[in-house]
Amino acid sequence: MSDAAVPPAPPPASPPFVLKAGGRSRRRLWINRTAEILATLAALAAVAVLVILVWSVFRRALDALNWNFFTKGDAVFGETGGGIAPAIVGTAMLVAIATVIALPVGSLIAIFVSEFAKPQFARQVRLWLDILNGFPSIVIGIFVYELVVKQALPILGIGHQQSAYAGGFALAIIMVPLIARTTMEVLALVPNSLREASYGLGVSKWRTVLSIVLPSALGGIVTGTTLAVARVAGETAPLLFTCSIFSQTVSWDPSSAVASIPIKIFEYSESPDPNLNAQAWAAAFVLIMFVLVTSLISRIVLDRSRRKLGQTQ
Repeated sequence: MSDAAVPPAPPPASPPFVLKAGGRSRRRLWINRTAEILATLAALAAVAVLVILVWSVFRRALDALNWNFFTKGDAVFGETGGGIAPAIVGTAMLVAIATVIALPVGSLIAIFVSEFAKPQFARQVRLWLDILNGFPSIVIGIFVYELVVKQALPILGIGHQQSAYAGGFALAIIMVPLIARTTMEVLALVPNSLREASYGLGVSKWRTVLSIVLPSALGGIVTGTTLAVARVAGETAPLLFTCSIFSQTVSWDPSSAVASIPIKIFEYSESPDPNLNAQAWAAAFVLIMFVLVTSLISRIVLDRSRRKLGQTQ
């Protein structure tokens, strides 16, 4: 009797693959989901606060928002009507003066720190810029009052008085660290290959920065300037010392004090006149919309600049 061929034994069945987490993985998964839920709730809470704030201001400002509010001057006490045209013009003048001063200074600081300064010195400059960015604005107003209003302006023959020059200079001090730090961040995104290609062609360093690096970072400079404008447009404390004693008419003279929207909000909110109280809410809503729009524009410009720099890497 011949031995029959014995078929090989089948391999042992492998346990079924289970996607369900267990043990330590299960605990980590629950911790991760809890963190995501908490982060989402925090973000929703922040957005909800913003929505409630804007809606509450708009609801109180609705009665005063009309064409005359943007085109006319102050109304006489007890009368309805009037507007904040002098404050709109004054705020635009103050922001323009501050931008003219802060934009070149902040950009040059950023270029020097990012392209020319030694690493140790660059770290110190960044540190002091961050400290200046956290300075109380009222301290800056007192400093500018003593330096400009009481000393510099009389020497220039303008006289011992508040002026748009002094207010714009105070706002420029607040803008400089914002512009400088934002520009530094964008300059760091410029690929080194662009610099090396320029150096390889025999171009000097300052020419490379001026022709290659700076145009690539132009979007970041615009973003920093826009964010700084949105920041200083609502500042009140520095203007209390430098540009708060003004006439009630539209003035284009920067050597004299001019009205501003933050100061108007401060004055009208303390008035016993209900009409002025409503105009204070309306001015606050205008200021909020200005800050929101400028912030959104800066974010869009910054995102486009980052995408452009990312494509060149």
